[in-house]
Amino acid sequence: MMALDRPRGLPGNEPSTWLVWLLSLVFIGLGVLFLGAPGIGSLVFGLPAPEWTHVGYLIAIGLRDLAFGLYLLILSFTANRRILAWIFAATLVIPVGDVLIVLISRGLSAPAHLLLHGASAAVMAGAALWLFKQSSHDNKGGFT
Repeated sequence: MMALDRPRGLPGNEPSTWLVWLLSLVFIGLGVLFLGAPGIGSLVFGLPAPEWTHVGYLIAIGLRDLAFGLYLLILSFTANRRILAWIFAATLVIPVGDVLIVLISRGLSAPAHLLLHGASAAVMAGAALWLFKQSSHDNKGGFT
């Protein structure tokens, strides 16, 4: 049976928690940027801004980033490190896919954007590994 009095969420005094909060705010900010200023968002992403009638994919990116940031924030208060580590690991699909989208669309002519998405993947992978390492101390849920 599960103990009902165990603390929920990540410990607020740990740097890994601060990283999760920072990343959640970054993704919420990116989501708001793509929703509020899709043209600027497309420049950040690394693709040319489409005509206004074709801006739907930018709104989808904005909603994706906003939702991910909110997931991280909510989970930081309700889940343990192992669960968040799995979320970061699974979410590597997004920046890897973004690298491929920019690479297919622009080739190597956008190295800064390729590096940006690659760095995003590296940060997510690093966060996942860090949280997995720390979760061995939690001994709650997931794989042991």
